[in-house]
Amino acid sequence: MNTKPGYKTTEFWLSLCATLLGFLLASGAMDAAPADSWIAKLVGGVVAVLATLGYSASRAKVKATSTDSGQAANDGIA
Repeated sequence: MNTKPGYKTTEFWLSLCATLLGFLLASGAMDAAPADSWIAKLVGGVVAVLATLGYSASRAKVKATSTDSGQAANDGIA
């Protein structure tokens, strides 16, 4: 079973958009009301981190599943 390169998946592009949006919020480029700016920065940082970690974990799972099924096929086990 072959897996697509990461940049060719919808999951990659959606997590990239979420990460970029999070970084924009965390940097203050998309500033909310001045009284709540620290909350927006905190939420932006959390969004960026969670999107990155979620994508990494998901890709690792896909790669592990692909490697396991490939190894099983090589061993003659289906």
